[in-house]
Amino acid sequence: MIPFLDLKAINQRFEADFQHGFQGFLDTGYYILGNQVKLFEANFARFCGAKHCIGVGNGLEALRLILEGYKVLGSLEEKDEVLVASNTYIATILAIKQAGLKPVLVEANFDTYNFDFNSLKDSISDKTKAIMPVHLYGQLSPMEEISKFAKENNLLIIEDAAQAHGAKNEKGMRAGNLGDAAGFSFYPSKNLGALGDGGAVTTNNDELAEVIKKLRNYGTATKYVNELLGFNSRLDELQAAFLNIKLPMLNVDNERRRAIAKKYISDISNAKITLPKYDGSEDHVFHLFVVRVENRNKFIDFLDRNGIGHLIHYPIPPHQQEALSEFSHLAFPNTEKIHNEVISIPMSPIMTDEEVDMVIEVLNKY
Repeated sequence: MIPFLDLKAINQRFEADFQHGFQGFLDTGYYILGNQVKLFEANFARFCGAKHCIGVGNGLEALRLILEGYKVLGSLEEKDEVLVASNTYIATILAIKQAGLKPVLVEANFDTYNFDFNSLKDSISDKTKAIMPVHLYGQLSPMEEISKFAKENNLLIIEDAAQAHGAKNEKGMRAGNLGDAAGFSFYPSKNLGALGDGGAVTTNNDELAEVIKKLRNYGTATKYVNELLGFNSRLDELQAAFLNIKLPMLNVDNERRRAIAKKYISDISNAKITLPKYDGSEDHVFHLFVVRVENRNKFIDFLDRNGIGHLIHYPIPPHQQEALSEFSHLAFPNTEKIHNEVISIPMSPIMTDEEVDMVIEVLNKY
C-alpha cells in the first residue's frame, strides 16, 4: 500500500531536532508570542522576500485578518466585493464573508485551475475593491495578468498562498511577495507544515503589518491597552519552534516534489487520465498532484484494489455547499466539471523512486 501522504514519516526526519526544540521551549517558560515566533516571522519573511511576516492562528484567519486590517486602514469597507475563484477551498470564501465583505465567485480555467480571465473581467463592478487569487494545488496564479488587471481597476491583491510555500515566478519572486498581502497556512499536510494549526500573513505594507499585529492579539500593541476590536489569533510558540526547524528543508522538499511530478507527467500515459499542465518551472511546488478522470468512482475502486492512496480536493464546489446557499442559484460549468473529476494521487518529498514507479505502473494499467 502506498499512502496518499505519510505525515508521521515526513516529520520523523526532524524528530531529534523537535525534541531539542521542545526542551528549549519548556526551559524558557515563555509560551505565547515569544522568541520562536519572532524568529520564525523574520525567517519566513526573508524566505518569501517580504518585509513583514505576522504569525497567526491558521490560514483562514490569516486571510480574514488581512481583510480586517484593510478595513481599519480605510481601504475596504463592509459589503465591498472581493473577486475569488469559484473552485477554491471554502476557507478562502469564509474569510471574505466573516470580514463582512462580499465574495464574487469567478469561473475557473481548465488548464490552470485558476481564474478564467474572461469571467474575471466580466465579474467586476463599481463595488469591487480586491481580488484574491488562489495558488491552488501549489501552482502560482497568473500573477502578471492579475497584477495588470488589478492595477487597471485599482484593486488590492491578496494572495491565498496556503498551498504554495516557496513557489517562484520567472523573476525569482516567491508566493507571499506577489501582491499587497498574502495568507499562508501551516496545517500539518502543507509543504511547510506545523504539528498542529498555524498561519501567517506576509506583506510589504508597514501600516498593514502593524494593524494585523494588534488585531491578532485582542487589538493591543501594549498589554491591556486595546486600540482596536481585535481577535485571538496567534501563532503558537511551540509550533513556531517546529516551523523554524523545518523551514531550511523546504526548498529541498519542493525540488523533490517537482522531480516526482515531472516523472509522473513524463511516464503516465493513459488517455483516460488528464494530467496537470506543467512547464517544468519553479512556479509550482506540487502541494498536490491532481489528475482528472471522467468516472471517478470507478477510478477510486481501481486505486483501492491496487493499493494506491488518494484524496479528492475537493468533492463539492463552494457554490453547492449548504453553508453557502446564497450561491446555489449560480452555475459554473468548468468548476463543476473540475470538482466532479479531480483526484489527488500520492505526492510527498519522502516518496521513494520505487513507490513513484509503482504509482505510474498502476495508473497506466487503468
